[in-house]
Amino acid sequence: MVRFKYNNKLIAILILSFAAAIFAPFSHAKTYIVGAQNIDYYPYYNFASEHEKGLGWAVLEAFAKHSGHEFVYLSMPVERLQIELKKGNVDFVFPDNPRWNAEDRAKVYSRSIVDSFAVTLVKRVSLEEQSQRIQKLAIPLGFTPAKWQSQIKSGQLNVIGVKSIFEGLSLLQQNTVDAMDVEYNVARRYELDSPQLGPFTADLTLPHNSVEFSLSTLHYDNVIEQLDAFLKDNSEAVSLLKQQYGITNNTLLIQSLMSRQQLTSQTVWSPL
Repeated sequence: MVRFKYNNKLIAILILSFAAAIFAPFSHAKTYIVGAQNIDYYPYYNFASEHEKGLGWAVLEAFAKHSGHEFVYLSMPVERLQIELKKGNVDFVFPDNPRWNAEDRAKVYSRSIVDSFAVTLVKRVSLEEQSQRIQKLAIPLGFTPAKWQSQIKSGQLNVIGVKSIFEGLSLLQQNTVDAMDVEYNVARRYELDSPQLGPFTADLTLPHNSVEFSLSTLHYDNVIEQLDAFLKDNSEAVSLLKQQYGITNNTLLIQSLMSRQQLTSQTVWSPL
């Protein structure tokens, strides 16, 4: 994967193309606060950055230009996002997913802004030796290892919370953990930027799944409806943005990894 290099001119052209899709902006445009994870999860998002904030930001900014709304992004720890949303200190949360807060039925979610690919990352040598048994798993603080709940409940797996992706990958490099639950493209970016890390690979015989990143709210259903219409009407432009950020379609990515690992549909992990 070639990492997308931030290009002001390119983003400006894409935003203008989005904005031109429908000539008149929505009425009653307002300024909203988006609570965003304070994790460097590039190429999807890095809202703490003063420069390149990732694909999620680029799509939301394109929608803002089109609708006339303004989004102010407030970066905060993952575990505080839902708290601040309920308090009314933020109007939206990104990224969010109904599966992360299944008990909260009051929230409204947009259609997927981008589909990520959460994998179990291991050292490539471990995969080649065919001897990988996961006992210690690194995962970013605030994230929920839903795919591993049965192993956690049975005591077979110890979850190690990490403050950053780099910290988790460093623990994996040092064999302090056996694997990391992380998004594939995010891990690849860290590996490319930090030659001392890796080589790592996503072991498809271990838990993995596609995860939708949506925008959520408690009170602004109308904005979610506008965003959904925008994403539907501008699907080709969104796909172009994904290409520019180096994000491959999950189905094609899985096929490529299966071929490299010589796996079949019978040997690839599937949920019980």
